[in-house]
Amino acid sequence: MPCSLPAMCDAQRMSWSGDTRPAMKSSLAGTNKDVLFPYIKENLEDYLSAHWEEDECKQDVHLLKKQAEEDTRQHRAGPVHVLDQTVHTDEEKAIREVMDNVLWQMAADRKTTALKQLQGHMWRAAYVAGKIKGEVYQDVAPAIRRWRRHGIKVYIYSSGSVEAQKLLFGYSVEGDLLDLFDGHFDTNIGAKVESKSYQRIADRIGCPPEDILFLTDVTREARAAEEAGVNVAVVVRPGNMELTEEEKAHYSLVTSFGQLEVAGSA
Repeated sequence: MPCSLPAMCDAQRMSWSGDTRPAMKSSLAGTNKDVLFPYIKENLEDYLSAHWEEDECKQDVHLLKKQAEEDTRQHRAGPVHVLDQTVHTDEEKAIREVMDNVLWQMAADRKTTALKQLQGHMWRAAYVAGKIKGEVYQDVAPAIRRWRRHGIKVYIYSSGSVEAQKLLFGYSVEGDLLDLFDGHFDTNIGAKVESKSYQRIADRIGCPPEDILFLTDVTREARAAEEAGVNVAVVVRPGNMELTEEEKAHYSLVTSFGQLEVAGSA
């Protein structure tokens, strides 16, 4: 897959020289954090109780347990699920321990694969049942469709699981948007604050890091991507963490995907 060298313009507008350059973006396109995460907190106990004996739930609990064991080895404070999930286990107590651990991780804004996997399975059930829909910023879909008409490939790299990503965009308020994306990556490829993760993604999609643009609203992720040689633009959305003056000066900033144009398309 040919990749063209990008040309970066000012903070309010970016031009890409060439028409085949792939772009990565985070799941910041979704705006329903105020729906998804409260849903987990409010429905966690009922979900675990209803699915406790199912293989998928057992796998989720096992992964949470392995993460808790690693946290203990790393001397991280927090609830630890120590019971085996067997017929001999006090189910009510075990569920409470899992809940304590999940809620602790969420309160600490952790991005562990174990947590994201359970959340993804809970959201899947809710999406399929029509209890929630994926909210998407209005500028996202039109912009991506325009990019794709110019041959640009678009990938999602999110701390949310691949399954959670597909659910958000597959069951969005605008319908099924999955055809907008060429691939999905989550923390199984590596943490978003580690530069090696971006190099792995570049290798996976077959494009040099310097020919990739990464859109994010988290400057720690932006720094990691830059360290890997990836181009970065920071997307400023209402409610996001305030940027420092140094960050504002350093990064290209956009407030809408509509500000990202393909060279020669304006």
